[in-house]
Amino acid sequence: MLLFFSVLGIFLSLILLYFNSGKNRSTVYLGTFFLLVSLYGFYQYVLLYSKSVVLVEILLAGYAVVFSPLFLIGPLLYWYIRSILTDNSRLKRSDIWHLLPMIIFFLVSLPYTFVPFYDKVEAATAVVLDVAYMQTYKATVLDQIFPVSAIYLSRPILVFVYTLWSIGLLFRFSMQRKLSKVFEGQYFMTKWLYMLLSFLLILEVTQIFLIIKAFDMHFSELYFTLNVLRIFSALGLIGLIISPFFFPSILYGLPRVPESINPKNPGDDKENPVPAKTNTYTLNFEFDYIHFINQKADSCMKENQPYLQPDCNLAYFSKLINIPSHHLSYYFREVKKQTFNDYRNEWRINHAKKLIEEGKASEMTLEAIGMISGFSSRNAFITDFKKVEGISPGAYASRLN
Repeated sequence: MLLFFSVLGIFLSLILLYFNSGKNRSTVYLGTFFLLVSLYGFYQYVLLYSKSVVLVEILLAGYAVVFSPLFLIGPLLYWYIRSILTDNSRLKRSDIWHLLPMIIFFLVSLPYTFVPFYDKVEAATAVVLDVAYMQTYKATVLDQIFPVSAIYLSRPILVFVYTLWSIGLLFRFSMQRKLSKVFEGQYFMTKWLYMLLSFLLILEVTQIFLIIKAFDMHFSELYFTLNVLRIFSALGLIGLIISPFFFPSILYGLPRVPESINPKNPGDDKENPVPAKTNTYTLNFEFDYIHFINQKADSCMKENQPYLQPDCNLAYFSKLINIPSHHLSYYFREVKKQTFNDYRNEWRINHAKKLIEEGKASEMTLEAIGMISGFSSRNAFITDFKKVEGISPGAYASRLN
């Protein structure tokens, strides 16, 4: 089971990074966090359960490179929580200190890289024959100073400390009256963050106790009979890996109203009326911000016509209206129920229809009208026109004639 969920976690983490890293930079922290947690589970499986000399050899051969990144699990969690709460995913200069444990472990493990390969093969064979050999196996300079168990405990303990730190950060944020308003109407984000931290807390606490018990029992069979701890550890890992599927909106960050925006009742706008969700003035930041994005996006498209530019994509539009791209992603997917490309193409189609209605189809080709309207090719123009209007631009022009 450990192997299955570890591989599943690695696979899902790569998907998360591939499809969402460009939309919201905080997903880079989240995706890498899940990737390293899954790799940690996979490494445990290889060392404790695989009985494969080849796999153990590979881990031992690249000991410094393989195990050093695991010290980033805690910092990545902290950076993700902080980026969500502050809506700012940029790293600070002071964040370099979070890399110190990883750098130290890499340096103290580096000398082992130059150990003859046959010695590593011999060590891998000994581990496969008897897991208790790990108690005497010293692969870092620190093993000469500290007990081997302390080295193995350093990783989960560090993550445990960062988990408590992140919980404190979340609690302190929710206690600040002005900032806590960001969560109003966005309980999915509150639930997600607490669920993430809860599952991680369960996983790390059980891992710490399992490692302590394993070394106390000299990795005897009693270690594998600690069913209660193993069950809770498995629940923590499983819950951690599958939790994002219950909260897909987390990939778009935590939309909020910038301080420069003055909240108002959406019903006060006569040109773009938006029905109020409540009878009293209980507008949350998310709803007011959605109304603001709706007005700003449509106004920009109408006045500046950026859709006429072939390179008008989400990133370009984000810079143009000065709204973060992950906020726009949230808006189009969760509110408009369409992609930005579909939204942009609707404006392009309306522009092309206007040209056709003005008789431009008799002066130029339909392909030229499509190019003028912002489409990069004739096929794209025809395909998107049919998608919006249900007929081809040629049939539309013929119908007018």
